Amino acid sequence: MKRLMIAAAAMIAAPAGAHIVFAPAEAPAGSYYAGEFRVGHGCGDAATTAVRVTIPADVLIARPRPKAGWTIEIERAPLPAPVMSEGREVRDRVSAITWRGQLPGDQFDGFGLMLKLPDGHTGPLYLPVRQSCGTDSVEWSEIPAEGQSWGSMKRPAPVIELKPAESHHMH
Repeated sequence: MKRLMIAAAAMIAAPAGAHIVFAPAEAPAGSYYAGEFRVGHGCGDAATTAVRVTIPADVLIARPRPKAGWTIEIERAPLPAPVMSEGREVRDRVSAITWRGQLPGDQFDGFGLMLKLPDGHTGPLYLPVRQSCGTDSVEWSEIPAEGQSWGSMKRPAPVIELKPAESHHMH
């Protein structure tokens, strides 16, 4: 747990202060993840008026947390073939979630998500975000090349580091 907190703090530290980040920054593959991505500022002095997160294709369940004063739009995409999830047949998935409201440029806030993370996938899971400020927008969508640091990029995509699922064996 301490390591997870240190990793989350590192992601939010000085270079990431201008970025949109996920907290917590790590989760076990195949688990349910309840966290939030944090918007640290507007577009210059302009207020943030919309935040849209793109959900990766291998995430079948994504649910937004309601936010007072904000509306939520959920975009769906059909699956190539139906799958069973949570005991029911699923034919489509959430492909993007958008919150619309008003966040002054000199304030920060968090936008909550619950995700069912993909099984068998370890390493970074990127969720690009479009931050709109009236007619302007910023795409937080850069994915680092091999060996490149996430924090060194100008507009990195928020990321959750997926760790191997912990096995619980009875002895």
